[in-house]
Order: sequence, then C-alpha cells, then structure tokens
Amino acid sequence: MFAPSMKHEHTTRHAYTESATKNTLLALTGWLALTFSATLTGLVVDTSGWYEDLTKPAWNPPNWIFGPVWTALYILMAIAAWMVWKQGGWKQQRWPLTLFLIQWLLNLLWTPLFFGLQRPDLAFAEIILLLAALLATIATFWRVKRKAAILLIPYALWVSFAALLNFTIWRLNA
Repeated sequence: MFAPSMKHEHTTRHAYTESATKNTLLALTGWLALTFSATLTGLVVDTSGWYEDLTKPAWNPPNWIFGPVWTALYILMAIAAWMVWKQGGWKQQRWPLTLFLIQWLLNLLWTPLFFGLQRPDLAFAEIILLLAALLATIATFWRVKRKAAILLIPYALWVSFAALLNFTIWRLNA
C-alpha cells in the first residue's frame, strides 16, 4: 500500500535534485563567465608599448605572472559569488551580490584607466575605490557564508599589492 507512493516520492525528489543541480551548475557557469568577462578590456585596450617604457620598481612582477594569477583570482571570485548566491539568490542576497558587482565593475575599469588612458594617477584613485568596495564585499560575504569571504582574501591581497605597485609606478614616472 505504501510502496507506490514512496516510489513516486523518490522519483520526484530525484528529479528535483537533478534539476536543482543543473541550475546550480548553470549559475556557477554564469558567475565564471561574468568574472572572466572583465578580461575583455584587454582586447580593446592596447597594453603594450607605453607600459614597457615606464620606470618600475625592482619588485615589479614579470609580465608572465599576471595571466596565471588573474585566472586563479577570477575563479575564486566566481566561486565566492556563487556560494553567496546559493544562500537565497538575488532575492535574499541583493546587497552582498550588488557589492560584488560594484567591485567587479571597478576591477573592469582599471585597465582602461591605466593602460588605455595611460593615467596611473586616475588608475590609483580607482584601485583605492576597488579595494574599499572589495573589503565591503568581503565583510558582507562573511555574514552570509564565511568560506565565500575567505575565497576573496587572495584577491584583496593582490589588489593591495597592485595598488602599491600602481602608486609606485605613478610616482616614479610623474
């Protein structure tokens, strides 16, 4: 008497779980696509020539390091945003996810300011705003999902380093 309804309940639960898993993976793919789309500025902004001629500090990293570092950071950023999104979506996490998008937009703007306009001064002011928005994002993520906030710490450290490097290059070439 109970077997048919239990079988139907199991089948329904399995279908729901499968659908939820697909939606969750689709959302992760979306967050990855969003974060990596910030790299598209490199396609429209010429990053060669001018930068090579600038005076840089001895501790300036080699150019080859930026690709692997940013790849890892964008993956961590996407996973962090996805983890927060999974805690109720946009409806429940509007503010933390909005802060994430603000810091992402500021991240996107740095390349055109520094390389495109060749304005390390403006890029430095902008990267300070980016760092402030990123720290606010980490604080709000911490309240929602601590692991998500922790995933953003390497990004905050890199942006802090980049801000110092940006400032130093600006002052050395002023």
